Amino acid sequence: MTLRMGRVIGIKPSGIERYKDLHANPWPDTVEELKNRNIQNFSIFLRAPENLLFSYWEYTGSNFEEDFAKTKESPRTQAWWDLTAPLQQPLASRKADEWWSPMERVFFAE
Repeated sequence: MTLRMGRVIGIKPSGIERYKDLHANPWPDTVEELKNRNIQNFSIFLRAPENLLFSYWEYTGSNFEEDFAKTKESPRTQAWWDLTAPLQQPLASRKADEWWSPMERVFFAE
């Protein structure tokens, strides 16, 4: 089973270049963590001038909540998020427990 997931978050204008620099050279073990948690084809897109980040990935495991919980527990992932989170601006419409806001898929074609 493959779940195709999209999420959106704002980015602070002052953080755009730093965010791009970090993602131009991501930590190899952070990328490996994604693969270990059944996440493939992970992409992040920037929409300027609105300063929105859109992320897309495919999840191929059998329990996303469990895999994501393990990712959140990773000290290395936490260190990466400590660098990227201050650059981001969560949407005002997000739920209390969300950072990146999930999006509803309305179309898919292979």
